[in-house]
Amino acid sequence: MEFFDKLGKKATEAYKITADKTGKIAKETKLKLKMSSLRTQVNDLYEEIGKKVYEEHIREDGEAKEDIKESLEELCTKIDVISDEIEDLLEQCLELRDKRQCKNCYVEIDKEYKYCPNCGARQDDESNEGKNNQNTDIQEKNEDDEKENSKEEENKEEIKTENQEENDNLENLQKTVEVESNVEKNQEDEEQNENDNHNNYYNYDDSDNNDNNDDDNNIGIY
Repeated sequence: MEFFDKLGKKATEAYKITADKTGKIAKETKLKLKMSSLRTQVNDLYEEIGKKVYEEHIREDGEAKEDIKESLEELCTKIDVISDEIEDLLEQCLELRDKRQCKNCYVEIDKEYKYCPNCGARQDDESNEGKNNQNTDIQEKNEDDEKENSKEEENKEEIKTENQEENDNLENLQKTVEVESNVEKNQEDEEQNENDNHNNYYNYDDSDNNDNNDDDNNIGIY
């Protein structure tokens, strides 16, 4: 009974973990779709701005020049608003994966990193930068480096384990093939021995018959 209780608890925990991951993936997908739609809107605004500027450029000297400055500022303001919304959605996506974006090179990094593994830039808020001394900064950077190295070592160990398993499987397969080959050879040898014994028996029997015929012929002569 205790075994089934533990099995039920493990199944429940596994279901919760799976449901949580599935929920995060679904939410991230929705966010990405919305970002894609907003980026399309930004591109449309870019095209509209370029069109207005070019149309103003090709106006002939005799035509009245249209003041497009106000119109361009309105379009640029729309782009700023949409860009802020895209940035907010991106942060939500990163939050779902426990990631954040480097403030300097914009590479995705783990949330707990205080220094970017890619460019080395500090990731703390500006208000907290003056509170830490140089030794603390070095220590934190070393911790981040150790975490990164630890992950690399784990990946190498996993690859090594996988390679070892493949080699073991190959070796076992070769042994199996060798055993099967030996069994087949032994069977063939046994069959050959049986055939040889069978042939020897009949040869011996024929030899006896020939001897008897020779004796009969000798008797007839006498």
